[in-house]
Amino acid sequence: MLILASKSPRRIELLKSLGFTFEIIPSQSPEKTAYKRPGHKVRDLAVKKAFDVGKKYPGATVIGADTLVFCKGRVIGKPKDEKDALRILRLLNGAWQSVYTGVCILNLDAKKMLYGVEVSKCKARLLPQEELKKMASKHLDKAGAYAVQDKDDHFIEKIVGSRTNVVGFPVEFFERLYKEFTVL
Repeated sequence: MLILASKSPRRIELLKSLGFTFEIIPSQSPEKTAYKRPGHKVRDLAVKKAFDVGKKYPGATVIGADTLVFCKGRVIGKPKDEKDALRILRLLNGAWQSVYTGVCILNLDAKKMLYGVEVSKCKARLLPQEELKKMASKHLDKAGAYAVQDKDDHFIEKIVGSRTNVVGFPVEFFERLYKEFTVL
């Protein structure tokens, strides 16, 4: 059995697009880590999420993932509310940022685990404050408060690296990791 330890609609859609059949059992692990560096944070949280679900289903192969945005020396997660989303969008406005996603695949019964981090860079358009205010209520459930997969969201003008990583699940990276996991 394959389990995705996330209820993220984007992760579900991207994993389905690869042809996988899987159960959706979201992790209840708190999104807290002692790590400060973005790559370490997402890796640690992805591992914690996979372990949280894996302990309940030790015979299953579990996929955990975590995504964050890093800009101007700051780690940016999901906004708390509309006011916080506006603060985030103002910070990102016109700036280059890095999107980090940690992915962990584990099977506790088989004593197998692989994990890693994918990083993409993207540049936000410089938008007027009125447009940022309109955007602030749209994507409260997404790191960075924007959505490149939303056809009406034109905030990001350039992506260097994996586009699916910016969406929240780096499919190319996951496929390589999963292929390696199956031969361990």
